[in-house]
Amino acid sequence: MLDYSNIFDKEALDYPSYRNLVDELLAQGQTTGPDNSEAMLHYTKMNVQRMNRVDKTTVLGEEILETLKGIKGKYHFLVITEGWCGDAAQIVPVINKIVSEAPEKFKLKLTLRDKNLPLIDAHLTNGGRSIPVLLILDEAGNLLLPKWGPRPAVLQNLLAEWKTEGVEMPELAEKLHGWYAKDKTATTQQELNELLKQLL
Repeated sequence: MLDYSNIFDKEALDYPSYRNLVDELLAQGQTTGPDNSEAMLHYTKMNVQRMNRVDKTTVLGEEILETLKGIKGKYHFLVITEGWCGDAAQIVPVINKIVSEAPEKFKLKLTLRDKNLPLIDAHLTNGGRSIPVLLILDEAGNLLLPKWGPRPAVLQNLLAEWKTEGVEMPELAEKLHGWYAKDKTATTQQELNELLKQLL
C-alpha cells in the first residue's frame, strides 16, 4: 500500500525547492535521475528555459478561475516529475499557477519519478512510466481522482501518430514543443479544469 500522505509530507518538494534542485544539479553537470548524459543535460537546460517562459506567460482562463472559486475543500496536488522531462517543463508550471491562485485550498508538492518507482508503477500510462503525473489527494492523503497526465489527450494521440509514422527524436521533441508553443497552455488548462470540476 502506498502511503501518499508520507510521500507528500516527508519526501516531496515544493515548487521553488524543485526548481532550485534542478538548477543546482545543472550547475554540477547533473540532472535529476540516474542518467547524466550530454543529451539529458541538454534537455534539462532547455526545460529550465521552458519552465521560466511558462511561469512568466501563463494566464489562467475564466473557466478554470470560476471552477477554482467554486471548490470548497482543501486538497493536496502531488506531481511525479523529473527535470529532464519536456512535458513536465510545459505542464508543471501551469499546475503551480493553479495552486498559486488558491493557496488556501491547494498545496503542491513534487516527487521525482526515479526516486519513487513504486509510486509511478502504481500510475503507469499504457504500461510506461510516462510523466508528469498529477495525483489529487485529500488532506489525509487519500487519492481522490484518477491520475492526470502525462500530457493532454490530443497531444497523446498526435504523439502516437508521429511514432507510427516513424518520426524519431529529436524531431519528435521539436514537434511536441511546437504544439505546446502554439497551444499556449490552453488545452492543458481545459483538461485540468475538467478534472477539478469533479471536486465541486
